[in-house]
Amino acid sequence: MPVLRMPLFRMTPKRLSLLLAPLLVALAALPAWAASSLGAWRISREGILELRTTPGVQLQAFFEEGSGGRGPRIWVDLPGAPQRSRTISGGGAIREVRIGRPDSGTTRLVVEFQPGTRLDPRQLRLVGTSRDRWRMDLRGVQTRAAVALGEGNMEAPTIASSGWTGSSGGGGGGGNFSSATTPLSADGLPVVPKGRFKVVLDPGHGGPDPGAVGIGGLRETNVVLDVGLQVAQLLQARGVQVLMTRTSEVDVDLPPRVTLANSNRADVFVSIHANALSMARPDVNGIETFYFQGNDSRQLAASLQRQMLAISPGSPDRGVRTGRFYVIRRTVMPASLVEMGFVTGNIDAPRLADPNFRRRMALALAAGILDYLQRS
Repeated sequence: MPVLRMPLFRMTPKRLSLLLAPLLVALAALPAWAASSLGAWRISREGILELRTTPGVQLQAFFEEGSGGRGPRIWVDLPGAPQRSRTISGGGAIREVRIGRPDSGTTRLVVEFQPGTRLDPRQLRLVGTSRDRWRMDLRGVQTRAAVALGEGNMEAPTIASSGWTGSSGGGGGGGNFSSATTPLSADGLPVVPKGRFKVVLDPGHGGPDPGAVGIGGLRETNVVLDVGLQVAQLLQARGVQVLMTRTSEVDVDLPPRVTLANSNRADVFVSIHANALSMARPDVNGIETFYFQGNDSRQLAASLQRQMLAISPGSPDRGVRTGRFYVIRRTVMPASLVEMGFVTGNIDAPRLADPNFRRRMALALAAGILDYLQRS
């Protein structure tokens, strides 16, 4: 169930960890001898930092204030070490960019600014925009350089995710989060023109916020992430570009979820949740879908609701309803929030804990989205 949260930052002396929003499933850490996962980077003349990385890696971003005649700096740590360290002269407010190896298994990209440059770390967010693309708006800092700073080919295509199982892995409490026994396949799903549509999927909650916790310790965050990752794979197989607000157990505030969709001009936004009531009310079950306003959003919600009910016999139809949830109220494209069932319900909870049911639910949500796109 959606919960409004304020941004949470972890402070240390003169250092602030930036809120991260990784966008596809996190892979295991690369071995210490592995090549750098940084494929390319650039900073536009408008002050937008962009990275291309190995698909699925996790990044860490930090900010440090300037002192003693030295300007503030931002740095990003990535798995794998670069072949060589180097320094690139900047322009305007950016003094220089350095690529180095703080240890044998890490690449560090440092953006150092001119002394006196003022940055508000609360406005700095490193956001994943696809499996291997990352972006940070430096909030008004312009390079004033003749050309954008950078190295490598930012336009290189995303590596296909043929080995991606669609499972979120360990789960971290409640339910069996192993892979379904039947392989995930997009066969039979509605067909749309390849490359035409862009969809943002928003698995709710994450990190320290598990969302609802139900029967047997079943956690909403695990259920919705597993389903969301599988929906992403199915849509990609149909040629739809997919952006995800999170792909691992991280805490992502509500505004960045909306910003990701709006700034990328997505065609559709779907927030994925599971419902809950008191553990004393296992008799309450059912599926419902919310939209804020507009006929397009209502049609999207109806398509999703219809498909979810089709694979959930016996689970009550709680209907398509209007709601004022932040993520569907602030997005500017057709948007819906689905509640796939109650983790506290005696019908819904065992299903949501079943990997084979989650696979069917992912197929249902993908079918609902594709059916709507076909008609739009």
